[in-house]
Amino acid sequence: MEWLAAYDYGMAREILQRGVALIYLIAFVSTLNQFPALAGEHGLLPVPRLLAGPGARRPTLFSRIGYSDRKLVAVCAAGIGISAVLVAGLPQAGPPWLPLAAFLALWGLYMSIVNVGQVFYGFGWEMLLLEAGFTVGLLGSRQVPPPLTILLLVAWLVFRLEFGAGMIKWRRDPAWRNLTAMYYHHQTQPMPGPLSRRAHLAPEWWHRIEAAGNHGAQLLVPFLLFAPQPVASVAAGVVIATQLWLVLTGNFAWLNWLTIVLATCRISDPLVRRILPWLPPETGVRAGAPIWWTVLVLAGTLLLVVLSIPALRNLATPAQLMNAAFNKWQLGNAYGAFGTVTRERIEVVIEGTEDEATTAATWLEYGFKGKPGDLARRPRQFAPYHLRLDWMMWFLPLGSIHQRWFYTLLARLLEADAKTLALLRHDPFSGRKPRFIRVLTYRYRFATAAQHRSTGDLWVRDRRRVAIGPIERQ
Repeated sequence: MEWLAAYDYGMAREILQRGVALIYLIAFVSTLNQFPALAGEHGLLPVPRLLAGPGARRPTLFSRIGYSDRKLVAVCAAGIGISAVLVAGLPQAGPPWLPLAAFLALWGLYMSIVNVGQVFYGFGWEMLLLEAGFTVGLLGSRQVPPPLTILLLVAWLVFRLEFGAGMIKWRRDPAWRNLTAMYYHHQTQPMPGPLSRRAHLAPEWWHRIEAAGNHGAQLLVPFLLFAPQPVASVAAGVVIATQLWLVLTGNFAWLNWLTIVLATCRISDPLVRRILPWLPPETGVRAGAPIWWTVLVLAGTLLLVVLSIPALRNLATPAQLMNAAFNKWQLGNAYGAFGTVTRERIEVVIEGTEDEATTAATWLEYGFKGKPGDLARRPRQFAPYHLRLDWMMWFLPLGSIHQRWFYTLLARLLEADAKTLALLRHDPFSGRKPRFIRVLTYRYRFATAAQHRSTGDLWVRDRRRVAIGPIERQ
């Protein structure tokens, strides 16, 4: 079974396992900080209500042990602990089954959270993290060589992620085909970063190059991941470079960082040592793997290949699904992003007052951590940390603002609920209960250079509209 041993990918295995574990750690910390207020016992969409309702549900520990915020803390603490030891590389020094057991534990714990997180956990990078964790666990420990089939399956995961995103763009929105999509994207993306305004204010010819480069990186380069070396390593480098550009110009939780980690699956040790000659000499294993481990790896390979057949069919259909799971274990998923580009940025703004709701009332605005609000405030960099409430606020104007969780959010703000207020950057009432609350919408645009020099603001807003309220505290 020498063909199964990828001796020249020891560094790739280290980066894959430690990098994926680090993203798991961030995901569990994010959950620990935000889940109780979003979907906890007294959250905006309480898990106990979900578990008590009718209908089939995906697998979750909470359906067996019941949900409480204390149990959620225990699950997160376990996930953080396991992730930390994997980041440190401790299980990787043991028998080959030990990293697999650790990643399967992370997969099960985080899937239990995702499957009760409802809309707050309905993002494509949740599925991506689950599938990545399950897959890289099969790379084993340093006692065995990295299995070639698993490295190719990681490359297949990157292919589905990149090619799926490229095809969904090409099929759905003419702005991608005529290379004008980037005229809008940096300004209208869910959560801009510190450099998003500068990227948006670049000339149109540069935005057209960005769109054309995106097509090349997502529609052509992914095929080269399966080419012989050094072509595969170069293709992985292109994927990493394009993802770094997205890191610099936006906040997409851990999507870009996890893609960067996964793309290293096709970078070989000899190429790395040629580029970085100061690295220590190779110490990777050269012995063969025991037969039981080989059988287990091949069984895992077959399982993942079979489960990803629906995703392969999905890539070939004009009615392509974006970020879809085809089984309850969320393995072999379909991926994609920004199939359509939003042309205008509509922001939902929440205000409260302690006065009577008259024209003379003084209305004060609640500040969110990541989403635009204060016109003078520069967007912050939060990724790979995921601000779930801020992301959901971006989706409201794209559909209906009249969502159950949003009305519950307004009620919690009227109550000055401490857990809810902790999700925000600024409470204008310093913990006091407002008398009335209302919801406005504005069109937001990045300030031009001239506007910024005149006012000091980074955003301008107009088209003010009262969408909800005023609502009085009961």
